[in-house]
Amino acid sequence: MEWHLFSSLFLLGISYTLQHDAHVRVDIFYATFTRKKQALINIIGFVVFILPISLLITYYGIDFAYNAYEINELSGDPGGLTHRYIIKSVIPLSFILVIISGILFAVDNYKHLNEDQT
Repeated sequence: MEWHLFSSLFLLGISYTLQHDAHVRVDIFYATFTRKKQALINIIGFVVFILPISLLITYYGIDFAYNAYEINELSGDPGGLTHRYIIKSVIPLSFILVIISGILFAVDNYKHLNEDQT
């Protein structure tokens, strides 16, 4: 049970971390860039990396959770978890939240790109 709760907490924390710009990044070059270059890198990173993988995981994760619901999947261990579809549904839910947070993150960075132009 604790592994399921840990993974749920981790998955749901991804969008929170992205929203607060607290995710891990390698700052070898990034820290020396201007705010505009950082914003451009963040937007490109969202469009190239975060959005495609999040869409894929959401798409396949919905089927993954639905299949567990259809067969009423149970844990293989005696006395294990019932209703595993609830735990498995956290996967697509978390990546839907990542997409929403990523869009807000990209919009915020887009505003930084256009700060001096307005």
